[in-house]
Amino acid sequence: MANTTRMPPLGLDRLPIGKGPAAVRQRVVALEHLLEGLVKLPFLKRRIGLDVLLDAIPVGGDVIGAALGAYMVWEARNLGMSKTQMARMMGNVGIDFLLGLIPVVGVIPDYFFRSNTRNLRIIRKHLDKHHPATVTVDG
Repeated sequence: MANTTRMPPLGLDRLPIGKGPAAVRQRVVALEHLLEGLVKLPFLKRRIGLDVLLDAIPVGGDVIGAALGAYMVWEARNLGMSKTQMARMMGNVGIDFLLGLIPVVGVIPDYFFRSNTRNLRIIRKHLDKHHPATVTVDG
């Protein structure tokens, strides 16, 4: 039998599957990191993520980024967040999508307008208030 090599896991095996608030918190934090803070470029002071990198694909990349952002809103719905909070989050995703549609220069506003980070802040505020047992200390 031949030896096969496997690629190392991307950490997705460590994400919780449950529907509880702690599991949702871990999933949205991981998704926000993937979309907004995956790579640190030496000449930039901020990290960039998949959301900015997807802008290299015209329209399709923006659609994928918006779909991943909408997933965070869906997770917020599962937490029982208010319609006002979810509308604000969808507004952030919509603005990010529309800014990303601008040809060539759409990457620049997408770099500065971090909709997923804004949405994570809204979700964390809700979780801290309604599910204080899920609060973690970021290191």
